[in-house]
Amino acid sequence: MKQITNTILMIRPVAFRMNEETAVNNYFQEDIDLRNSEINARAQAEFDAFVAKLRAVGVRVIVEHDDLKMDTPDSIFPNNWVSFHENGIVGLYPMFAENRRRERREEIMDRLESEGFLIEGFMDYTSAEEEGYFLEATGSLVLDRQKKKAYCALSPRADEELLIEFCEDFDYFPVVFKANQTVDGERMPIYHTNVMMALAEDFVVICLDSIDDAKERNNVIQHLKDSGKEIISITEAQMHHFAGNMLQVRGKDDSKYMVMSLAAHNCLTPEQIETIEKYSQILSSDLETIETCGGGSARCMMAEVFLPEATDD
Repeated sequence: MKQITNTILMIRPVAFRMNEETAVNNYFQEDIDLRNSEINARAQAEFDAFVAKLRAVGVRVIVEHDDLKMDTPDSIFPNNWVSFHENGIVGLYPMFAENRRRERREEIMDRLESEGFLIEGFMDYTSAEEEGYFLEATGSLVLDRQKKKAYCALSPRADEELLIEFCEDFDYFPVVFKANQTVDGERMPIYHTNVMMALAEDFVVICLDSIDDAKERNNVIQHLKDSGKEIISITEAQMHHFAGNMLQVRGKDDSKYMVMSLAAHNCLTPEQIETIEKYSQILSSDLETIETCGGGSARCMMAEVFLPEATDD
């Protein structure tokens, strides 16, 4: 099994803005005093520059355009509704915000097939929305695809029973914990695991300070050590600059890149950068508007494609 891929799906936004439906439990979102059209224009510019940087180092980026009729302000974050697996199965996930459920579009699957990928079937968890249970794909699940472990910080957007169901279906071992951040003096659940944790082939970037329960924290550390990962611990302040929201990808000549926002890159210490660069080059891009309004960053924008390629026979 591969941990990292050279192919990612990204959705270019047409109606990006601060999503009022997700702001209730995404404490990373902030309002900007700009018209929505200006916010979307800035987000598009950041998106285009980011895609250009990825393509320049040999990452295959499949860009699909959002549909204006759908009014999906968070479509730029496709990794929350879909996951693609080496066995040709596509996971479809239940979303907390009603206006995000419209992001699941069949034409995106058609596009991947037209790009030469094989889709063998779907594992569809979306009916859980009717019961009010959610699991937001690789936002909620940080997957160690090689060691078959699924790390999951429980939250209103990550239900434990759905996690167990996913692990049974895809043959993963669940590593479950609670991760919190301080909001107005109170400890509140972090909405997605992938803002406090990024798992690469040989290392992990993780905000251990967010796991308040010592037993849970030690269990996570033990699983990471048993899997041979070097642990790079970030602070809660660094997490708020999206230093936990990174993704390792493969570029040309089999080179590896740890992809992050400029804000994440700028907040890392020299020691943390040195440790990452032992294993991976760093690629960063300015995503300020997307981070501020969307409350998500580089990793959320990239849905990794691990599907097999169709053969001609």
